[in-house]
Amino acid sequence: MQQYLDLVAGVLGEGTYKPNRTGVDTIAGFSRHYEVDLQEGYPLLTTKQMDGFRWNSMLHEVLWYLSGQEHIRELREETGIWNDWADEDGHLDTAYGRFWRRYPIPEAGQQLPGESWPDDAHRWVSVEEVETDDGTDAGEGSTTERRVFDQIQYVLDSLEENPNTRRLVVNAWHPANAAVSTLPPCHYTFVFNVQGDRLNCHLTQRSGDVALGIPFNVAAYSLLTEAIAQRTGFEPGTFSHTIVDAHVYCGSGDRGAWYQENLEELQERLAAVEARGDPEEPRGADRQVSEGYREVREWILRNAPDEAEGDEGSDHVPELLTQLTREPRERPEIEIADVPLDELTFEDIELRNYGAHPGLSFAVAE
Repeated sequence: MQQYLDLVAGVLGEGTYKPNRTGVDTIAGFSRHYEVDLQEGYPLLTTKQMDGFRWNSMLHEVLWYLSGQEHIRELREETGIWNDWADEDGHLDTAYGRFWRRYPIPEAGQQLPGESWPDDAHRWVSVEEVETDDGTDAGEGSTTERRVFDQIQYVLDSLEENPNTRRLVVNAWHPANAAVSTLPPCHYTFVFNVQGDRLNCHLTQRSGDVALGIPFNVAAYSLLTEAIAQRTGFEPGTFSHTIVDAHVYCGSGDRGAWYQENLEELQERLAAVEARGDPEEPRGADRQVSEGYREVREWILRNAPDEAEGDEGSDHVPELLTQLTREPRERPEIEIADVPLDELTFEDIELRNYGAHPGLSFAVAE
């Protein structure tokens, strides 16, 4: 996918050095944006391998979002993607699907004067019983009620009844939760928008790991867009993505410090590579550009200090440069069974005609 290679080149070529909470330094760019026409095929990355266990992991994660669960008890049987942020019982202090499907509504006595909220009988509201074992007045082992709002069902019904509305927003961000959460949502809000017979989706992401996270994000939300379009009678349109802090991890300790000291030279070398190329030719298809990125990668490997023990693979720059030497291949297709969204299973989604360059290894910064 050429848009992804453009994102990689833009962040590396124009970004700034930024340390962060993980202890692994980054090269980061502000407010990066790209768009993908879903009519041209399903945008699963082809400059590295994304099928097999990677595809399985992404697909199970999307289905977990749609389930509305706040725990990973079933998810971790299929993928370890959330294991490091869950407690021993599998609960997360924040979870995308919980807010997609069960966004909390203030109780009557907690609402501010003048606020408007749906009542218990509203079609997108449900009342859940929850156990209270935290020493509240309800007593240990008792239950209480909470009201929640199903944002995904709201979107599905609105697309059937009022498709031209500009209010098809799904929000996974709760400010008070985010202030104390171990890992508040990165891809925190998305908006559906109908233009003619096409359903479009715009995702806003506060923080995006370019090497590992972004390929999953574009695949996941493109899949979601196609699934919702199919169920509401629309053609899939454009997936657009804005990343506020798009970052490339570049290593810890001496390795990260080396990038801080040599970022200007790195970016001069990258600019020289870009200047070689034909602007009409995709990066990976231009031999001079491809060879130039290979030379920059070799310069890094010759001159940068070894990665710290235990942090091997946390420098993502070399293998992203490898991807910049590769020409994107034809996009695959996905086949989604015609079943209700809430009944969708792993077996209902099939990836077809996928061919990719060999896989690359990147370590997760936690």
